[in-house]
Amino acid sequence: MNCSQMRINLKNTYLRNMKTRLNLTIDDNVLENMKNFAQKKGESISQIVENYFTTIIRNKKKKKNILQLVEDLEPPVVESKADLKDLFYKENAKKHGF
Repeated sequence: MNCSQMRINLKNTYLRNMKTRLNLTIDDNVLENMKNFAQKKGESISQIVENYFTTIIRNKKKKKNILQLVEDLEPPVVESKADLKDLFYKENAKKHGF
């Protein structure tokens, strides 16, 4: 399998954000397909890669696993002497009509 080195030049488009050069080694076919894709979209490969990386970073920050979600829940307000079994049946009777 032939691989070629692709150099992505990230231009200084924002004064407050510093852009850095990134070298990627990818398959020749992937590079050709990406060039065609980028041309059809009217974007550079650098823009596509940067947008993809940004999307990954944002999604990772937003997603919480189930344990984090459970930890964020407020504890239920239940009297210490309450009969939990009785409360369970009463709540389900209201909810399901039995």
